[in-house]
Amino acid sequence: MYTIPNVLLLSALLFSIGAYGVISRRNILLVLMSVEIMLSSVSLTVLAFARGFQGTAGTDGHVLVVFNMAVAAAEAAIGLALVVAFHRHFRSVDGDRATTMKG
Repeated sequence: MYTIPNVLLLSALLFSIGAYGVISRRNILLVLMSVEIMLSSVSLTVLAFARGFQGTAGTDGHVLVVFNMAVAAAEAAIGLALVVAFHRHFRSVDGDRATTMKG
């Protein structure tokens, strides 16, 4: 059976992997995927705490995770649209190419 400290350790590991991906990658698509990994680790943490404190908040943790999944889906859709627009403009998905912004 899964214990709460083990799940929290896994969640911290996933968040660290996502943060490393955001910091170290230049490819905008990989940065977006790393942010999604970080959001998933937050959902895992919320579920772990919801299971640990089930007496006070039975389904509140699950509702928060479903809401977080909806936010992540919207963020992914908007992010992918921005990546496509970025690729059309710069002919690359390298984040270092965006040094100037036009208004």
